[in-house]
Amino acid sequence: MEAPPFSSSSQLRHRAPPLSRIHGAWNRRKPNLQSKKHFSIRASSAGDSTVTLLDYGAGNVRSLRNAIRYLGFDVKDVQNPKDILNANRLLFPGVGAFAAAMDVLNQNGLAEALCTYIENDRPFLGICLGLQLLFESSDENGPVKGLGLIPGAVGRFDSANGLQVPHIGWNAVQISKDPGILEGTEGHHVYFVHSYRAIPSEANKNWVSSTCNYGDHFISSIAMGNVHAVQFHPEKSGEVGLSVLKNFLDPSHSSKTKKWVNKKSSKLAKRVIACLDVRTNDKGDLVVTKGDQYDVREHTEENEVRNLGKPVDLARQYYKDGADEVSFLNITGFRDFPLGDLPMLQVLRLTSENVFVPLTVGGGIRDFTDANGRCYSSLEVAAEYFRSGADKVSIGSDAVFAAEAYLRTGVKTGKSSLEQISRVYGNQAVVVSIDPRRVYLKGPDDVKFKTVKVSAPGPNGEEYAWYQCTVSGGREGREIGAYELAKSVEELGAGEILLNCIDCDGQGKGFDIDLIKLVSEAVTIPVIASSGAGIVEHFSDVFQKTSASAALAAGIFHRKEVPIKCVKEHLLEEGIEVRL
Repeated sequence: MEAPPFSSSSQLRHRAPPLSRIHGAWNRRKPNLQSKKHFSIRASSAGDSTVTLLDYGAGNVRSLRNAIRYLGFDVKDVQNPKDILNANRLLFPGVGAFAAAMDVLNQNGLAEALCTYIENDRPFLGICLGLQLLFESSDENGPVKGLGLIPGAVGRFDSANGLQVPHIGWNAVQISKDPGILEGTEGHHVYFVHSYRAIPSEANKNWVSSTCNYGDHFISSIAMGNVHAVQFHPEKSGEVGLSVLKNFLDPSHSSKTKKWVNKKSSKLAKRVIACLDVRTNDKGDLVVTKGDQYDVREHTEENEVRNLGKPVDLARQYYKDGADEVSFLNITGFRDFPLGDLPMLQVLRLTSENVFVPLTVGGGIRDFTDANGRCYSSLEVAAEYFRSGADKVSIGSDAVFAAEAYLRTGVKTGKSSLEQISRVYGNQAVVVSIDPRRVYLKGPDDVKFKTVKVSAPGPNGEEYAWYQCTVSGGREGREIGAYELAKSVEELGAGEILLNCIDCDGQGKGFDIDLIKLVSEAVTIPVIASSGAGIVEHFSDVFQKTSASAALAAGIFHRKEVPIKCVKEHLLEEGIEVRL
């Protein structure tokens, strides 16, 4: 059973901790970790298979729990500060916003215990925000004061020169000293998802164990004595990431770490994502299906729902095949009672037990009222997804309505599902799914929306088009274009855009390059190209002609027409960096 979180989302207020000023830097106490002389290597007790996990109730920690258990260890949850002080091994998987996390740590008396534990050189591994909180401060909604154990401030990536932020995807690390728990990672990609980073400096150089390049060099891991932290997510970095966790949990394992074939990874890889459209068929079974321009029924006398397999089995297979992410889209559930769709939540839970790459889920992320009149916020719906194993949630129709209201009033109310979830969990946890339809025009000024000159003329020789956004699974068109929607949702807090195209869906003739180029050049957040892939060349085409960060496909993978491995081998041959 999952341990109860330390606070509800309503308690995650941005309140800085009470600190004192020491030597020109903000610290809650004078740290003892500035010099290696305070450290001695102290391995965990032999035979102890218990790992203490500091889960303060934000984001998906289930995947880390599953990874720990997969590696043969038991999990004990921190319930009070004493649990931290008594831990033999402590994992701190920070998720969400810096200020909210510091607020929870201080409200519950955990910050002081955490500092004491680390200062005493006890085995510690921080992950993502669990690394950033060790620094003096962060600019995220701040400045906000951190634990102050490592010199330096955490700042946002600079998107001024076209850098896509958040930094999402598989990137390479450059190890700068004895690899330690990073043994086996050099030359391989690991998974990052963050908008803020710490920069190496003269003051913190003794801490830095590896860096990563994204716009500039940032700290991807720190190590001193038994204290470690990584900016990437080992529990989402496949077999390489599992090896990092094993090296920490069992120090004797590092000398036995599998020697991976060096792929000479050097930069952020383009991602290949497997998408599973999940719905109940006419017999009530949960199946993976695929639409033809969003029509998921067979064109037969029975008109049954197209059945391409079982969701958990397919997700596990795609993980083994090398998918960089797996995306679930629940296309029928959650209509009336999202939190009551137990089968879909169970799919997430079961998938996360053996699939150690990012999982995204969409369908029904909105406020709703159940049959008894109880109101649920979209934040509560998203929280259940995260607790069940999702790393990101995908919002569709509700994001369109929020963008329309924002364009109409110019006011960010903070009440939309997009704004609520990104505020608590960070914008990297929110994907907006856009479902546009191409509308041909005779001239570029025929509509008030952004138009493009199309690469192939329309049915009547039209040279221009705009992309009308739709809701309700493509059944209802709205008076907003894909360009306008993308710009608006970025402003409202989206961290990524899943860009579909109804006209190309299921056709196998390639992605809509005109659409993807239009949107990917309009925003500074990553764009996932979707709809239309039929052959491996379609993937290289979209990466070479647009700024898309990832390409998603469904039917060609389900029907085994184009294996994921073949896609990646082709991209590599074309000089496009991928994770193998």
